[in-house]
Amino acid sequence: MLLLLPLLAARKPPLLQQLFLRSKHVPVAMAASHAATPKRQADEQCAVTCGANKGLVLGVYATEKDEKAVQLTRAGDAFDHVVSGKLKELLSISGPPLKKGKTRIFHALHQNFSSVVVVGLGKKGAGVNEQENWDEDKENVRAAIAAGCRQVQDLEFPYVEVDPCGDPQAAAEGAILGLYEYNEFKQKKKPAIEVHLHGSDGAEAWQKGLIYAEGQNLARILMDGPANHVTPTRFAAVIEEKLKSSSGNVTVHIRDQAWIEAQEMRSFLSVAKGSEEPPVFLEIHYHGSSDPQEHPLVFVGKGITFDSGGISIKPSSGMDAMRADMGGAATISSAIITAARLKVPINLIGLAPLCENLPSGKANKPGDVVRAKSGKTIQIDNTDAEGRLILADALHYAHSFNPRAIVDAATLTGAMDIALGSAATGVFTNSKQLWDQLYEASVVTGDRVWRMPLYEHYTKQVTDAPLADLNNIGKYRSGGACTAAAFLKEFVTAPHWAHLDIAGVMDNKDEVPYLRKGMAGRPTRTLVEFITRLSQDKKSV
Repeated sequence: MLLLLPLLAARKPPLLQQLFLRSKHVPVAMAASHAATPKRQADEQCAVTCGANKGLVLGVYATEKDEKAVQLTRAGDAFDHVVSGKLKELLSISGPPLKKGKTRIFHALHQNFSSVVVVGLGKKGAGVNEQENWDEDKENVRAAIAAGCRQVQDLEFPYVEVDPCGDPQAAAEGAILGLYEYNEFKQKKKPAIEVHLHGSDGAEAWQKGLIYAEGQNLARILMDGPANHVTPTRFAAVIEEKLKSSSGNVTVHIRDQAWIEAQEMRSFLSVAKGSEEPPVFLEIHYHGSSDPQEHPLVFVGKGITFDSGGISIKPSSGMDAMRADMGGAATISSAIITAARLKVPINLIGLAPLCENLPSGKANKPGDVVRAKSGKTIQIDNTDAEGRLILADALHYAHSFNPRAIVDAATLTGAMDIALGSAATGVFTNSKQLWDQLYEASVVTGDRVWRMPLYEHYTKQVTDAPLADLNNIGKYRSGGACTAAAFLKEFVTAPHWAHLDIAGVMDNKDEVPYLRKGMAGRPTRTLVEFITRLSQDKKSV
């Protein structure tokens, strides 16, 4: 199974290790529902002889108001047949039709399952909702299965089988994403639960969904981890171990401060110098294409493992959430690891400048001027606009790989959170082709993107600096996400580049029903789907 280096020394296995240990069932899920493995035989024998504490989650579709017949999924109909129609009968008399995302529990219907949780899937065949910009069927399955699995977890059953609901990948994603909760430092934890596919239909798609969801959960674990445990050095070590265990076609470089200095990444170093934690420049390569000369898709992720704001210090309220200011590095690294697990035929490079942004006698001061790797000088008028400073050097370095395209991700601006909230990632790009691929990927994953303007109007606000070529903040308070993107654009010459501002989607309160409260790990699955699509389309980008 896939294990990671511990984020900390603990008496119990660390959460990263626990998460992937719980996925021991994955090879079983790939086989037929009743494959004759010793473990499965033992489980089934126990189910018959001792009434094992197992749960089953089944889906039911919404019906028209004048329809009285219960419309179950294919798996639901099969189970109802086994129990001689009792499930439909109970659904009909136990209350009104189940609404989308709602659940109803029935006990002792079948000797193999202590409890059956029926979940509302909404209208069957809803398809792509053009207003919402997502596939409504897939989102309904994710939300419903997450709700059902949580109900089984609340019953403290160690095992649940999940109805594929016509979309095994979405069902697997809903189950794994919905059960995740960061509890590394809590003595009281929710009970562990193994998730299995019910039946054998769609085993390959189910497996893919497990891998997609585990990728996003990896990003969530890294983002949720306290900053004194997820330092730049430890972040890089976790990614190295995880990537090397995922594929043999990988190369990892953990660059130290001496290398960063030799590369003349002075903009990056100006941020790092305020902290005692040494900076790290993480460089990961996945060689998935059969053609080693194929131009790589390069990802760049902002890796501020804690952001106090520096001398321009943030308010104390909510500052603890700035442990996740490395969300860009976490999501791009997790996406590459996921692509490696899926053996996607594409060459990928991930670049993550990692450091802390803290106030000290060595820290940047408002009004300081630094020279970036590109040669351009930057006037630092706000030390809390540090993400763009470390990305400037990483973006310039990305061009040295003759990339097919460059995509950066960063929890860059509070202005993006104000503009879009948690509904979508803001995308700034100079390439329609790149935008089309990102958008189409997001419709499938339900983790949406929205295109933002990259006008010359904003460029003028960051290039009019009294002391240097550029200012790290715009002349005016308005349009902060747009001026930040315009600043990054000054370090890009590639014809296909996209900047993803993920500040608004950094965490989840209750907006995404299949994610519990905490860091969201978004938009990892969209990046994985985007990578997969580009691997199949060699011409558009």
